Amino acid sequence: MRTAVVGHLEWVEFLPVARLPRQGEILETTECFEEPAGGGAVASVQLARLAGGCTFFTAIGDDENGRRVETRLSELGVTVRAVRREGKPTRRAFVYLDDDGERTITTIGERIHPVRADDLPWDELAGADAVYFVAGDVDALHTAREARTLVATSRVTGLLERAHVQLDAVVGSARDAAERYHAIEPPPRLVVATDGAQGGHWTAGEGRTGKWSAAQLPGERRDAYGAGDSFAAGLAFALGEGRATEDALQLAARCGATCLTGRGPYERQLTRADL
Repeated sequence: MRTAVVGHLEWVEFLPVARLPRQGEILETTECFEEPAGGGAVASVQLARLAGGCTFFTAIGDDENGRRVETRLSELGVTVRAVRREGKPTRRAFVYLDDDGERTITTIGERIHPVRADDLPWDELAGADAVYFVAGDVDALHTAREARTLVATSRVTGLLERAHVQLDAVVGSARDAAERYHAIEPPPRLVVATDGAQGGHWTAGEGRTGKWSAAQLPGERRDAYGAGDSFAAGLAFALGEGRATEDALQLAARCGATCLTGRGPYERQLTRADL
C-alpha cells in the first residue's frame, strides 16, 4: 500500500515532569529526549507502521536539526522528501509531558512547509492509495488530490476554502476551536470531529451521521502527544484500504489510543501486526 504525508514538522524537545511549573518555580526532572515530531512527522511514522512505508513531503531548515530530521525519520521507516529552506532554521518545539498524561506545547520559530513549486518528486503522489495533507499551498493540495484517497486536517481550513478540492475526509476537533471544522466547498465526503475520551462524531456527504466510541487503551495512559495525528493517519490508511466509515473510525481510534500509552509520539503506535 502506497501512502504519503504532505506537511510540516518540528524538532521537539520532550521534558517529562510530574506537573507543570508554577510561575517563577524551579522543577527538577531526571530525563528528557528529542524527536522530529509535529503533525506531519507523527502521521508519516504512523502510516509507515501500518502500511510498511510512507513518503513524507516536507520542508526543513538549513541547519543541523534539519539533517537530524532526515536521519531519524528514515530510522522510523519514513522516506523523507524534503526541501531545505536556505538561511532558515528548522522549527523547534518544547513539550512538557506531565503525570496526568497531558502535553503542553511551545513552538519556537516560523513554521515552514512544502509548496508545489519546490523541487520535489510530486509525481510520486499520483495513484497513491492514501495521502494525509497537513500543510502546504493550494497547488500542493491539488497535486495531492491525484491520490486515490485524500484526507486533510481542519487546521488548514483557510487553505481548504481557497483550494476547492474534493476531500475524501477532513479531520477536526469538537473541543479545540483552532481545529474546528467550518463548511467548505465542495463538501468533504466525510467530516470527522474527535472528542477525546468521548470518541467523536462524523457526518458523511450524503447526510448520514454517526458517532464512535473511544478505543480501550492497550495499557496505562502515558501522554497525549501525537494521539490526534496518529488517529488522522489511521483514518487515512483505513479509507485507503477501502474500509467502511465505521470500521475506518474504529481503526483510527485504536491508533490514537495506542499512542496515548507511549512516552512521546513513537514509543507506542499501532502497527500492521496489531491488526
